[in-house]
Amino acid sequence: MKKFIILALLFMFSFPVIALELGKIVLPDVVSVGDTTLVLNGAGWRKKVIIKVYAGALYLLEPNKDAEAIWSADEPLAIKMHFVYKSVSAEKLINAWNEGFSNANAAESLQPDIDMFNSFFNKPALKGDIYDLIYNPTEGTSLYINNELIGTITGLEFKQAVFAIWLGENTALQSLKEKMLNM
Repeated sequence: MKKFIILALLFMFSFPVIALELGKIVLPDVVSVGDTTLVLNGAGWRKKVIIKVYAGALYLLEPNKDAEAIWSADEPLAIKMHFVYKSVSAEKLINAWNEGFSNANAAESLQPDIDMFNSFFNKPALKGDIYDLIYNPTEGTSLYINNELIGTITGLEFKQAVFAIWLGENTALQSLKEKMLNM
């Protein structure tokens, strides 16, 4: 029996933890942005009333709990959204983005970029879809849906507006923000 316990402990500590499980969703501990590796900062659920819509995870160069420093910095970061609700229409996605930009006080000068961003959402988000919003200072803010690049918008100001949707002072996603900041 003693040998079994020792073997079990050796086995348990021989393999690093490689993911975070949020319900049945497995979120990787790291993601790559070009040649840069980002680490999982925190994750939680985006809920609408009581319905879980997606598991959201924030990835940074290094762990950080300062929301403003994160969304305002000109450095790589990513948010992964793993949809669990059966379907969210393109119209509802765009309305949610617009509400988020409004709450983030996005500058009027960003409206052409916001319109371009909204044009990326022309079909519903289905259960199992994975949306990755990735900022790379040399490229801009890119949207990937199920690992396919949908589009990129250049500029630090747009990056700040889009990531403030989750991390801004006036976010409608306060509970998710706290989980992403690992608070």
